[in-house]
Amino acid sequence: MIGMTPLIIIAVIIVFTSIKILNEYERGVILTFGRFTGVKGPGLIILIPGIQQMFRMSTRVVVLDVPPQDVITRDNISVKVNAVIYFRVVNPQTAVLNVENYMYATSQLAQTTLRSVLGQQELDDLLANRDKINKNLQEILDLHTEPWGIKISSVEVKNVDLPQEMQRAIAKQAEAERERRAKVIHAEGEFQASQKLADAAQIMNTQPVAVQLRYLQTLAEISIEKNSTIIFPVPIDLIQMFMKKNQN
Repeated sequence: MIGMTPLIIIAVIIVFTSIKILNEYERGVILTFGRFTGVKGPGLIILIPGIQQMFRMSTRVVVLDVPPQDVITRDNISVKVNAVIYFRVVNPQTAVLNVENYMYATSQLAQTTLRSVLGQQELDDLLANRDKINKNLQEILDLHTEPWGIKISSVEVKNVDLPQEMQRAIAKQAEAERERRAKVIHAEGEFQASQKLADAAQIMNTQPVAVQLRYLQTLAEISIEKNSTIIFPVPIDLIQMFMKKNQN
């Protein structure tokens, strides 16, 4: 029994090293004598020590933060842009056999693609058409990572850092745009008011008494303000009526 103790210990170690447990979201890529023999999991997996080798692969969504990249837009403006990528492994076999490190490869591909795609955009498009750019990035990355067994779920451009000079220029442009809109609105108001005054003048021209009633109404409104001096225009027609009476 004493002589068999080392053998028993070795057998127990071999049994424990050959038993692997994979979670529900994990898959095991099995290599036997260095050759691919299948994908197993989840659950209990038994390997032959020294003969078989297993690579654990997670099938959950991975969030990859792309560090800020220096980008020169098509209109020659230098900006810093960072993004975030959501992807998952859909084919563990190709993720192990076709690429050495799929996380590093995806990160580098995302950085170069971000600089390439945004470099073809103008600054206004980069700030305004964010959804279109995100979709374009997602399609390009998904096309290049498909041979690696990776599916790009979404790409989002998080932040665009502009130089201080460009921020001031954009602020001036926005201020000028607001002033232009204010002047246009004021001009439209004056135009509408002139149209209403022209319509009112035509109505008063057909009814001369309406002009006198309007003057009396204006005089009543001014008197409510308790002014000490009131300057009130008198229509010429009214004066001519008194002049005609005196001549008679």
